[in-house]
Amino acid sequence: MSTQLPANLSEETVRQISEDRDEPEWLLETRLDALSALEELELPDVIQTPGRRWTNLEQLDFEALVDPLNAADRTERVTAEGVEVLPLVEALDEYESIVRERFGSVVDFKTNYLTALSAALFTTGTFIYVPEDVNAEDVKIRAEMNSRSLFSHTLVVTEKSSSVTILERVSTGDAVEGERYFSNLVEIDAGENSYVQYGSLQNVDENTYAYTLKRADAGTYATVNWIEGNLGSRLTRSDVETELNGDASETKIVGAFFGHGDQHFDVNARVWHNAEHTTADLVTRGVLDDTARSVYEGVQHVGREAWDTNSYQRENTLMLSDESEADASPKLIINNHDTEASHAATVGQVDKEDMFYMTSRSIPDQVARNMLVEGFFVPVLEEIDVDEFREDLAELISSRLRA
Repeated sequence: MSTQLPANLSEETVRQISEDRDEPEWLLETRLDALSALEELELPDVIQTPGRRWTNLEQLDFEALVDPLNAADRTERVTAEGVEVLPLVEALDEYESIVRERFGSVVDFKTNYLTALSAALFTTGTFIYVPEDVNAEDVKIRAEMNSRSLFSHTLVVTEKSSSVTILERVSTGDAVEGERYFSNLVEIDAGENSYVQYGSLQNVDENTYAYTLKRADAGTYATVNWIEGNLGSRLTRSDVETELNGDASETKIVGAFFGHGDQHFDVNARVWHNAEHTTADLVTRGVLDDTARSVYEGVQHVGREAWDTNSYQRENTLMLSDESEADASPKLIINNHDTEASHAATVGQVDKEDMFYMTSRSIPDQVARNMLVEGFFVPVLEEIDVDEFREDLAELISSRLRA
């Protein structure tokens, strides 16, 4: 059953958003097309086990959560030499032809109800353009949500033989009474022989529901690496996806989450091997305390023409409480026999023998447990080759253990 359109959303609302931003007609038509599709679209698929839907998105009251005409954010953008990093509204003036060609080319806005809602209502976003042969680091986006709802869109375009490292951090700022909703769509169009590393650290407050879809199209010899850290929100639905459409393209998806209280994380990593000689590596680790819950789905899809594929996946969840819950569903879909692939997932509690070993050497129980948790995250932290991101994530993990 499709989700009902909130009564406070209308064509007039969308037209006002577009008019306030002085957008071109083609973008208004894109928004209106997404709006009209809402009546027929379903919420994102979620994992179900007999008698249970692990993530209940149907309970979200979008009429109360969504307030697009009062959206407010404070976003700091740091560029690097040779790279254009602009608010999306400014990019429409300076790079309209590129934006028009690539906007919506990687993420289909009609994928589900939430993607269409975001496409219709986004009010902030960033355009990152890396010209041919430019090599850049230290591109940063620091976004602060200061309203009941915020819809964001990020478009990254890298031309032939370029490279860029992008670090995004999302948090909440000004106090808002009641619950909030944050949505972020990220599109990466990685050109031939280009390299993109996109790190995202989400730490919004725990009155916020967060939905993100990040997807990349990797061209010939291109590499797209994702780093996804989720610590904030009441409920997080995070989808990170790469389509390996070019021969010899590669991707790595590294994820980490740490839930406490009654937080819920629905984390998904997906890779499509559509070309020859492609490689993927999916690595996720999460920790749950109190009554926190998580569900993970990882999908490696190998197409019929994807000769000489290498695809690997591993996910581990550590539960610190008897009341926490976790489920994992790694999947391999292989349509080409010339494939080397594996997948694994584990869910378990702190090892009693490890705890006994440490406490028998006069280490207090809490300190011993915290040391084991920090050690549990080490394999995924070692996969992160961006020092700043790795240090920020490690500090947030340590801060939660000290809380």
